Amino acid sequence: MNFLSVLLICLASVASGNKANKHKPWIETEYQGIVMENDNTVLLNPPLFALDKDAPLHYAGEICGFKVHNGPSGPGTVQFEAVVLDRSTGEGLVRSKEPLDCESQREHSFTIQAYDCGEGPDGVNSKKSHKATVHVRVNDVNEFSPVFVERRYEASVPESRLFERIVRVEALDADCSPQYSQICFYDIITPNVPFAIDNDGNIKNTEPLDSKRQRVHTFWVTAFDCGKNRAQADAQVVVTVKPSCKPGWIGWTKRVEYTPGSGSIPLFPSLHLETCEETVWNIQATVELQTGHIGKGCDRDSYSDRSVRRLCGAVRGEVDLLPPPSPAANWTSALPTLPSSDSSLVFSFNGSSHVAVVPDAVVSSLSGDHFTLQLWMRRGGANIQSSSQSRGSRREEETIVCSTVKNDDSFSHYSLSVHGCRLSLFYWPDVSAARPVKFLWKLEQVCDSEWHHLSLSVQFPSVTLYVDGVTFDPALIHDNGAIPNPAPRQRMSIGACWEPEEETREIFNNTVPEVKYVGGYHGLLSGVTVRPGSVEPHSVVECLYACREGLDFGDLETLGSGMKVHVNPSQSVLVLEGDDIESFNRAVQQVTYRNSLRFATPGVRPLKLTTSLRCFNEESCLSLKQLEGYLVVLQPDAPQISLSGVGPHLARPAPEFESPRGVPLFPELRIVCSLSHAVNTAAQGMEGGALMSDAVAHTLDGCEVQPLGEELNAEREELLVDMDVVRERGLEIINTTAYIAITGAESISVYEDVLRSVRYRLAKGSARFERRFRLSCSEMNGRYTSNELTLEVNFLHSLDSLYHPSHLLASQQQFLHPSHHAGELSGHTLPNPHRNSVVPGAATVIIMVCVGFLVVMVILGVFRIRSIHRRSEGSRGGAKEGGNQWDDSALTIIVNPMESYESRLGTEGEEEEEEEAPESPDEGSDDQRVIIKKEARDSNARRY
Repeated sequence: MNFLSVLLICLASVASGNKANKHKPWIETEYQGIVMENDNTVLLNPPLFALDKDAPLHYAGEICGFKVHNGPSGPGTVQFEAVVLDRSTGEGLVRSKEPLDCESQREHSFTIQAYDCGEGPDGVNSKKSHKATVHVRVNDVNEFSPVFVERRYEASVPESRLFERIVRVEALDADCSPQYSQICFYDIITPNVPFAIDNDGNIKNTEPLDSKRQRVHTFWVTAFDCGKNRAQADAQVVVTVKPSCKPGWIGWTKRVEYTPGSGSIPLFPSLHLETCEETVWNIQATVELQTGHIGKGCDRDSYSDRSVRRLCGAVRGEVDLLPPPSPAANWTSALPTLPSSDSSLVFSFNGSSHVAVVPDAVVSSLSGDHFTLQLWMRRGGANIQSSSQSRGSRREEETIVCSTVKNDDSFSHYSLSVHGCRLSLFYWPDVSAARPVKFLWKLEQVCDSEWHHLSLSVQFPSVTLYVDGVTFDPALIHDNGAIPNPAPRQRMSIGACWEPEEETREIFNNTVPEVKYVGGYHGLLSGVTVRPGSVEPHSVVECLYACREGLDFGDLETLGSGMKVHVNPSQSVLVLEGDDIESFNRAVQQVTYRNSLRFATPGVRPLKLTTSLRCFNEESCLSLKQLEGYLVVLQPDAPQISLSGVGPHLARPAPEFESPRGVPLFPELRIVCSLSHAVNTAAQGMEGGALMSDAVAHTLDGCEVQPLGEELNAEREELLVDMDVVRERGLEIINTTAYIAITGAESISVYEDVLRSVRYRLAKGSARFERRFRLSCSEMNGRYTSNELTLEVNFLHSLDSLYHPSHLLASQQQFLHPSHHAGELSGHTLPNPHRNSVVPGAATVIIMVCVGFLVVMVILGVFRIRSIHRRSEGSRGGAKEGGNQWDDSALTIIVNPMESYESRLGTEGEEEEEEEAPESPDEGSDDQRVIIKKEARDSNARRY
C-alpha cells in the first residue's frame, strides 16, 4: 500500500469520527462477456473492479469476494463463479465451473455482487454492493464438418437440352455460429464431367447431353463450411439421360366424325399432354367449336324465330316489328338485309338513314305497361361501317327501339338504347306527369360484336333482362336531369328515335314535315317482337336459347380435385383449368360434342385447342402451339314427306265452283312423314343392306298452294281457307293471286285440317274449262320438302250453257288466244279467260257460224251413235251390263273439249270394250269395231 492510500484512509477515519466500514462496495450495473468453447475464463467488458469509499481503511475498504446469483432461467442454471484477484483494488475474475458447449447453449445471463471485508478479520459488519447483470456469449469453435442430407442424389433429364438446374444437393453443419455452420461452397471432385455446381448446390449441365453416347452420368460432390472444414463423407450424384422428349399434345385426331342421332361423343378420347417432366403449377386449355352454319344463337338452323317461340310454348300474340317486306308490311322494305343461315331476315342499320317506322295501326295494339320485348342483336354488324364513322360517334347513345303508346287516357314512352358496353331502358310511366326512370346494365355482350338474344320483360316498376337466357339485374337511375318529354302522340321507330322538337312544328296545307331522327343504331337486328300483356315466363326464355348442339363435359362427378370447367352460354367455347397433369388429362378426354337435333345439319365444324402453361420457372416454361381440326357431321337419314289422296284430276260441274263456298281442292289429303334408314340384314342371311322406312311424328313448318300457269284473276277466281282453323292454331297465312302460303311449326294433323279446308271459287259467269294447282310442304326451314302434288281441275259445262252468248264469247276468246300451257298438254290449246282482245267483226261472225255448225254435227253424231248402240245391244242379248249403257233419263249432253283428257278416257274405254265384246262373225268387221269404239268413248265422256 502506497503512501497516498494510507493518507486517504487516515483522512476518512478522521472525517468519520473513527467509525469503520461506513460505505458499501460499488460495481458496474451491466457487463458483457465472451468465453471460448475450449476455455473457461470469461473476458468481461468493462473489466470487473469493485470500489469502496472506506479505503484506505484496513478491512473496511477492501473487497473480500464476489457472489454469483442465479440467472433468469431459475436455480441451478448458474455455471459461473467470480473470484477476487486483488482485495485492495477490488479486481475480480469470472470463469465457468465446467466446459461450455455453444451448440447446446450459446448465451448465458446471471447477476453478481461484491462484498467488502467488514470491520475486522472475521468479516463482522461486512457490506455488499448492488446486483450487476452479466451477459456471457459462448464463442463457437469449428469442431464439426459438413454432412450431406442424402448420400445419393438421382435425376433424369431429356437429351439435347441445357438446364439451369438438374438437381440440388444439400449439406448441413452442426456448428452454432454462422461462420462455421454455413456451407460456403460445393465442389465436384470427379474430373471431366459435363456438369457444374454453384455455391447453393444447384447442379446443371454445361453441354447438351446425348443418351446414345452416355446414358448415365455418375460423379461425386463435396462441401466446405466457412471454417474450411470439408464434409465428412462425399455425396454421389446420378443423372440419367432420357431420349429426346417433345412436349405437347399426344393423340390429337384432326378429323372427328359424328353420326346424327349418336347423342354425345368424346372429341379427344386418347388425348394427353406431355410436359417432359417440366414442373407446371397451372394448365388451361380452351376448346372452340366454330358453328358457322348457324346464323345466330346456337340452334337457329332448325326453325325460324317464330317457330322456335311456338315450340317453346310462348304465349301467342306477339307483334313482329321487323317483318319480312310485303304489301301488308312495307315499313321494312327500305332496310338492307344480309344473308342468314336460318329463315329469319337479318336487317342492317347504318346509324343514319336506316330507320323503320312502325305504322300507327300496329302501334295501337301495343298499349300497356306490361310487355315483353325480344330481339337478336349484333353490334357493329358486317360491312356496314362507313369510313366517315368516327370513333367518337360510336360512343354516342344508339337507339334500338323508341316507342310512345297510348294507355287509356295517358301516354307512356320507352326507349331501348346501347352506349358503349351499356344497355339502358328509358321508361316514362306517364309523359304528362311522372318523371322517367332509367334501367341500366353494364354488359360485355353488348360490345363484343357477336349475336346475342335479348328478352326484356317489363312489368313496371319491375324490369327483368335475359341475355342469352341468363338473368341480369339493372341499376336504377331516377334523377335524369332536364329531359324534354315527348309530346303525346302514338308512334314507334326501330333503329333511331325522333327529335323531341319535331312535335312543336306547325303543319301547313295538311302536310307533315319531315321527321328528323337522332341516336342511330349501328349493327344488325333480327326477330324484334313485342308481346303486350303478361311477361314471358323464365322457362320459355330459357327454351328460346336452349342449345341442342355444342360442347359439353361428360361427368362432372369424376372431375379431379383442383379442376375447373366453364362453358359459355352458346356452348361453343369450353375452358378447362387445373394444376395436376394426370387429372387434367382425364378431364380433357371427357370433353364431348352433343347434338340432340333430330336432323342434324351436315357439314364441317372447325375445332381449335389452345393451351396455356404456367411453370415455377417462367423463363423455361413450355409453350404449346394451337391445334386445329374439324368435326364432320355426316348426312342424317332424310325424312320423306309424302302427299297423297288427291287427284290427279278433279272434275265438277261449273255451278259448284260458283257457289259461295266453292269446291274443296284437297278433301282427301293425307300427309305422311317417314324416315328411311339403312339396316344390317346380314343376320337374316341377306346380301348387302336394305332400306327400312319408319313413320315418325314430324312438325311441318310450311305448305304452299300455287296455281300453275297464269296467276289467279282477282276479279273472277280466288282460293279460300278456313281462317278460324288458321287462327286457332296460330299459323300465318299469305294469300295472293300467285300462291297461298301457310307457315308455322305445327303437327301434320293440323296442316291436314287446314289444307283440306282450301277451296277454289269462281265468280258467276266465269267460264273456264281447266285450272291446275300444285301443293307442296316442307319442314326444318324448307330443308326437307315433300313431293309436288299436282291437281288438274276440270269444269264440266252443260250443252245449254254453251249457247249462252257469254259462253260463246268466252269460247271465241279461248280459241283466239291460246294459253302458254300448250307445251305441257301435248300440243292442245287451253282456254285463257284473263286476256282481253279486240276481235274483228267478220272473224266473230265466222267463228259463231263454225261453232254452231260444230254443235249441230255433234248432235247428229250422238243420235247416230245411239241408234247403232241399240242395235248392238239387241244383237248381243246376254252381254254384260256396264257403264257404257245409254241413259234415257237425261237428255242433257255433257261436252268436254279437252282432247287430251278425252283421248285418255277413250283409250280406257276401248280397252274395256275389247275385253267385253265376244268374237263373232257378225261383230268382226272393221266398221263395226270402229262404231263400237266411238260408242264407248262417247259413253265414257258422258260419265264425266
